[in-house]
Amino acid sequence: MLQLPDSPPRMKTLVSVDDSYKLCRQLIAKYSATFYLSTLLLSKEKRPAVWAIYAWCRRTDELVDGPGSAMTTPETLDLWEQQLESIFSGNPAENFDVALADTVQRFPIDIQPFRDMIAGQRMDLYRSRYETFEELYLYCYRVAGTVGLMSTAVMGLENTRNTAPWNREQQPYIPVKEEIALGIAKQLTNILRDVGEDARRGRIYIPLDDLARFGYTEQDLFKGVVDDRWRSLMHFQITRARDFYRKAEKGISYLSADARWPVWAALMHYSQILNVIERNDYNVFTQRAYVPQWKKLRTLPLAWMRSQVL
Repeated sequence: MLQLPDSPPRMKTLVSVDDSYKLCRQLIAKYSATFYLSTLLLSKEKRPAVWAIYAWCRRTDELVDGPGSAMTTPETLDLWEQQLESIFSGNPAENFDVALADTVQRFPIDIQPFRDMIAGQRMDLYRSRYETFEELYLYCYRVAGTVGLMSTAVMGLENTRNTAPWNREQQPYIPVKEEIALGIAKQLTNILRDVGEDARRGRIYIPLDDLARFGYTEQDLFKGVVDDRWRSLMHFQITRARDFYRKAEKGISYLSADARWPVWAALMHYSQILNVIERNDYNVFTQRAYVPQWKKLRTLPLAWMRSQVL
């Protein structure tokens, strides 16, 4: 009797590119309404690419902060990095990856910031404290500063703004420091907004030497003590975050014209969270700093004006 060979393993059938982008859009709309609003100001060509990048970043973050994070090990992140390599080689393994694989073929995106973000997630596996701001800065760069580097290849640069009229062959200025600064500012904002939530998970992201400088202890933080020491400490942290927002502002004018408005909007929307923290008397233990949608929409005309003149 003729014996047929064993059937080859069936390959997983993935969604279409368009459907994958839709999944990415739904993810960002669900989990980051502030950022999603800003992406709607991008051109139709660039908008889905930013959604694809965000979806990958969100799913990467979920590995250590999501519902199943207790099961995440260094080996989990090793596999995730291998999957990243497959995406960049045009072989996506999951439905969300299809959109990112398409994006990295259409835009000159470097893989290194993605690797750096995974390295940031590795830090969360074994660290729950940071002694100094220098240590925290590295973490913030990896988990957030990298996003600016990922996105700039999609946003594009304005060559006429970046070079002298008599020397168009000169390489345009790439605002790397400013891109990273925006990510750092947003991550510091997240840290200050989420102090209470992180404390309930046993995590403290405010540098310990800053706590000591203001005479505020870990025990005070876990108890949610809001007093003059805490207010002074938070004022110091907010000032630091705003300094990074100011550094980031200087780089927006180097982006292509159609990207400046959404980036200004994102910057202004996110920085408003700091204003809410102040209005809440720095109580981030029982009050979540939330910017209502109407206030975000009211910011858009000013963001547009800044995109035209700054």
